[in-house]
Amino acid sequence: MTPLKFADVTVGKVIELDRSATPVGFMLPDATPERIAAQREWLGPELLDPATGNHRATIHSYIVRTPWHTIVIDTCVGNDKPRNGVQPWHMRSGPFMADLSASGLKPEDVDLVLCTHLHVDHVGWNTRLVGARWVPTFPRAKYIFARDEFEFWKKESEAGRAEYGLIDDSVLPIVRAGVAELVPSDYVIDDRLQLEPSPGHTPGHVNVRLRTKAGEAVFTGDMMHRPIQVAETDWNSRFCSDGPLARKTRRAFVEKHADADVTVLAAHFPVPGRIVAPGGKARFLPLAP
Repeated sequence: MTPLKFADVTVGKVIELDRSATPVGFMLPDATPERIAAQREWLGPELLDPATGNHRATIHSYIVRTPWHTIVIDTCVGNDKPRNGVQPWHMRSGPFMADLSASGLKPEDVDLVLCTHLHVDHVGWNTRLVGARWVPTFPRAKYIFARDEFEFWKKESEAGRAEYGLIDDSVLPIVRAGVAELVPSDYVIDDRLQLEPSPGHTPGHVNVRLRTKAGEAVFTGDMMHRPIQVAETDWNSRFCSDGPLARKTRRAFVEKHADADVTVLAAHFPVPGRIVAPGGKARFLPLAP
């Protein structure tokens, strides 16, 4: 992604994994082949591979630089983490940190780490393995977690239900190191950035709103997994914890942002874009290169 500029704020992206080969029907089990085909006309090559028909998707982190902070939003899968043998998560040995460095960012440059939610592919690089210990990857950073999200997963962990034990290696070590901030779901980060509650995918899922004099953007995490959900707001991902609430949150977001001059930066969309609604039919329009 070519870095975006919003007045004095820049937004870049570091990709950890290409997930385009994951069938859209697997990720969105409410989808039907007929409805998927009906939306194909507006899915251009940035969103749909014309050769394979795959709906493009990636796992990535956003890098946001404001006058006050350098911020990483969502930290992907991480290396060396046991994930019950499930690929591509399990015991990865990927080049994410080298790619981060190649983008011009050293771990010690990061001031804040924000997680939109605490699923496995959003917390992995919170920590790295040093000897037998999980330590914060970004040594100077404060890590911001929505309190409701953290408390849910903490209880799940204590009950032995936390997915893959991810909170134990990717979240709790941050808390124990004293560098976590557990905040309300509408927490104001600075005069550019604020959290917004967007529950449904997980109980404490949040978006991150960027406001500047030259434009506005929203980092939407997993409120939407694939661009086709802009048109089909009733389609949940297979990982949504509260289906009815996820649909309600997604529908309200699409209605609010249809034809608004707001850039949408989702955690798995291959490109940034805006929501448009020609003829009242919402769709996702990638930004011009």
